[in-house]
Amino acid sequence: MQHLHVKKSNSFAKSYPQKPIKKMKKVFSLLLAAGMVALISCGPSAEEKAAAEKARQDSISAAMEKIAADSIAAVQAAAEQARQDSINAAMQKAQQDSIDAAAKKAANKPKPKAKPKAEVKAPEGAPKVGMKKPGAK
Repeated sequence: MQHLHVKKSNSFAKSYPQKPIKKMKKVFSLLLAAGMVALISCGPSAEEKAAAEKARQDSISAAMEKIAADSIAAVQAAAEQARQDSINAAMQKAQQDSIDAAAKKAANKPKPKAKPKAEVKAPEGAPKVGMKKPGAK
């Protein structure tokens, strides 16, 4: 058996002879160029860019229409609420005016005098109410 004699050195790279790097540079630059072409070709086309821009503009216009519709609805709701408040205030004022007028009319009107009750006389032998019978304790 033959033994391999290994030369001891401080560095592994120093034990191998240096090869020319020119061929490696060519391969690396070729791969780099191919990668860049592939990267650029994967990007969106002009049609895709136009479609994306149109979609963005459509979503912006839809959002603006929704905002406008919401603000119109809010204004209409506020106007309806103000109208209801005005109606309620007018009804309360009319009711209070009616109560005040009735109270004023009642205060100015003199109260009628009470008519004296006519005395009803009981017939002669009938017992009087509230009176004791003769002989009762």
